[in-house]
Amino acid sequence: MFWVDEIADDIIAKYPDQDTFVIRDEKTLSGRVHIGSLRGVVIHGIIAQALRERGKKAEYYFEFNDFDPMDGLPVYLDQDKYKQYMGQPLYTVPSPDPDFKNYPEYFGEEFLSVIKAVGFDPKIIRAKDLYQNGTYNKWIEKVLTHPNEIRQIYKEVSGSEKPDDWYPLQVICEKCGKVGTTKVTGIKGDKVTYKCMPDMVSWAQGCGHEGEINPYDGRSKLPWKVEWAVKWSGLPVTIEGSGKDHNAAGGSHDISVRICKEILEMPVPYNIPYEFFLTGGAKMSSSKGEGATAKAIGELLPPEILRFLMIQKHPKRPIEFNPEGSTVPVLFDQHDKASEQYFASEPEIPDHGRLFHYSQISDAKPVKHYLPRFTRVIFFLQMPHMDAEKEIAEIKGSKLTVEDKEEVAMRIKYGKKWLDSYAPEDFVFEVQEVAPSVDLSQDQKQFLLHIAEAMKGADLKGEDLHAEIHKIRKASPLQPRDAFQAIYLALLGKDSGPQAGWFLEALKKEFVIKRFTELSA
Repeated sequence: MFWVDEIADDIIAKYPDQDTFVIRDEKTLSGRVHIGSLRGVVIHGIIAQALRERGKKAEYYFEFNDFDPMDGLPVYLDQDKYKQYMGQPLYTVPSPDPDFKNYPEYFGEEFLSVIKAVGFDPKIIRAKDLYQNGTYNKWIEKVLTHPNEIRQIYKEVSGSEKPDDWYPLQVICEKCGKVGTTKVTGIKGDKVTYKCMPDMVSWAQGCGHEGEINPYDGRSKLPWKVEWAVKWSGLPVTIEGSGKDHNAAGGSHDISVRICKEILEMPVPYNIPYEFFLTGGAKMSSSKGEGATAKAIGELLPPEILRFLMIQKHPKRPIEFNPEGSTVPVLFDQHDKASEQYFASEPEIPDHGRLFHYSQISDAKPVKHYLPRFTRVIFFLQMPHMDAEKEIAEIKGSKLTVEDKEEVAMRIKYGKKWLDSYAPEDFVFEVQEVAPSVDLSQDQKQFLLHIAEAMKGADLKGEDLHAEIHKIRKASPLQPRDAFQAIYLALLGKDSGPQAGWFLEALKKEFVIKRFTELSA
């Protein structure tokens, strides 16, 4: 059973009497949002879709966390301009673009455009609003009446020992506006006393102000592990997954579960732990400016392919993505094979058909149409004298439908982007008009000469020509790599290139025969 169906069925089994589910996810807007953050968005959105398809109501909330302190400066920001805001709540930091209200609105809108492009439209909520409109007031009050119990939970779950004077709250300093540098020192009725510490953290400096303040209505902030439990309780949430780091034994999820149950006395949401989205084997960071942004990859991949990438693997398995490798062509091939399973009357791998179903952006039933291989499109794009649409129609063996033409146009569009920005050398080529100076062995020269002789006869199409080349290679002493290397060196001046048969067919026969004969002398 495909993992989406498995999880949706398990949720319904665990909540048999529930018709409405509240699903929540969030992202702290500390900078440009990276592609890895989209995995959580898609997992939660797909589960919401699956529940709705099963006749349930599913409300999907996505929180733009704009209340956390600014605790890191992305490398693409003006460091001198923004260092003064370190420690302030993100919503108080000015936007890099004056057309946006503040820093998190700027980065949030960019991410939201990607979320919508892949077919999800969650209700956007903002942490600032939830704090300032009093949604969390009663929960903050509960937290403040149980500081000793919360310290004990930290100790029992993670081994972290909080000092006796630690309170699970930070207030916004009335003098400097920072929240990341304040320490609550006591509770006086409906107020707390605090000090803005000059040296409490390495990334921000407090002003030293001491004061007394009512902590409600957005004048204070809870620490993450406590805040998470409050966020669950505030809506309240039925389903919320989270990344591998949060779900480590003794980690933030374990602590938040205990606080939710024992302090807030609320049910814990159904958890969907998921692995990291990795590029080059490393997790991405938003605040450090590392990895590919969601916007950049959203522009590189068609929405349906991007969504396919995000749900292709079970949440418990990491996703490895490298746009500069062969990942993109392979991803298109995998998508196309899943399409075959979806439309097959007797699918061999039903899960692949379900994968294709959930990768659809539109609610409309997909129409079966011709899917040209992405690598073939890439090939045609690098042969200026060829009309990609015409060549693809010939490969299909019949006239292209409207849907076929739309698919071809889409793959041409994204193929050009990939070639221009990420394609590795193996996929990029340019036919050399003048014979390159290459060092070929005698066996390689004979191999090229035999191909030239074979091409002097009937005009062979790509598949037949490819088979003939393999036949000639088997009759020679050459290993496959050395044989095909000779072809690419002769025509491209490099030792790799596109599939040989179709490549040679696309070139003028006289040009290939002359080049191979010339280099065989």
